[in-house]
Amino acid sequence: MSVTEKVREVPAGAEAPRRAGRRRTRVTDEHGKRVRVWELALRYVLLLAVLALTVGPFLWQLSTSLKGPTEDIFSSPPKFLPGEPTLHNYDRVAQTIPVWDYAFNSLKVATANVVLNCVGAALAGYALARLRYRGRKVATLVFILAMLVPVEGIIIAQFTTMRELGLNNTLIGVVLPGCIGAMNVLLMRNAFLNLPYEIEEAAFVDGANTWQRFLRIALPSVKGTLAVVAIFAFMGAWDDFLWPLIVLSDPDKFTLTIGLNYLHGTFANDERLVAAGTIIAVAPLIALFACLQRYFFRGVGEGAVKG
Repeated sequence: MSVTEKVREVPAGAEAPRRAGRRRTRVTDEHGKRVRVWELALRYVLLLAVLALTVGPFLWQLSTSLKGPTEDIFSSPPKFLPGEPTLHNYDRVAQTIPVWDYAFNSLKVATANVVLNCVGAALAGYALARLRYRGRKVATLVFILAMLVPVEGIIIAQFTTMRELGLNNTLIGVVLPGCIGAMNVLLMRNAFLNLPYEIEEAAFVDGANTWQRFLRIALPSVKGTLAVVAIFAFMGAWDDFLWPLIVLSDPDKFTLTIGLNYLHGTFANDERLVAAGTIIAVAPLIALFACLQRYFFRGVGEGAVKG
C-alpha cells in the first residue's frame, strides 16, 4: 500500500475535532473568562476614543507648527496635514526669544530635581518602610498630610524663605522647594514594602549593614519605581510655571515655560509660533518617557523574588 493510499484511508471524522477546535477558538480575558465579540469591539472603540483625546491635541499642534504663513489654520473644515511642511516657524521661535538658553535653564533645573528626588525619596522611603524606630507611622502620616496642602497655600512662605536665604533670582531657589516630593517618598515606601523581608534578613545574617542592604539589595529591586519618580520629577520641574515666575526676575535665568510666554502678543497671537514653541517644550518629555518606559512598566511587578 502506497503512502497516498494510506492518507486516503484516514477516516473523515478524524479531521473533525481539529476543525471544531479551530472554530471554537475564543477570546478570553486575563481570568480566562470568555469575551464576546461586541464587548471586544466596544473596548477597542473606547481605547481609540481615549487615544484620540490624548494624542489628538499634540498632533494638531505639531501640524500647526509645520504650516507656512500662506496656509489658513482656521479653515472649515480644518486641514490636518500641512500642504507645504516647513520648519521656518521653529527658526522664528529662536529669533523671537532665546529659546535654547531658556531650555538649558529648564534642563538644569529638571536634572537637579530628578537627582534630588530619586536620592531623597529612595532614602526616605527605605527608612519609612524597612527601618524600625519610634514615630515611623507618624512620619508616614506627615508625608500623607503634606500631599493635601496646596502649593498656592505655602508659596508665600516659600518665597520668604528663599529671600531670607539669599536664593531669590537663582536657579537653586527654583530647585530647592521641590527637591523631595511627598508623593515620591510614598511611592518609594510602597515599593520597598513589597520586597520580601527574608532577603534582607539573610543579608543581615551574612553581616551586611543597613547601607549595604539598601544599596545592593533593596535599591536594585525598585528600578521601575525609581523610573516613575524620575519621570514625575522631571515633568514637574520642566512644566512648572508659577514658582519660577515668582522667584526669578532676571530674563537670563528664565526657564522655558516663562520664556514661551513672550510668544503671546499683547493684541494678537501667531498660532504657528506658539505651536512651534509648544512642540519644543514637549519634545524632551517624550524623549525621557521613551528612554524610561521599559523601567516604568516594570514597576508593577516589583518586589518579586527572581530565581
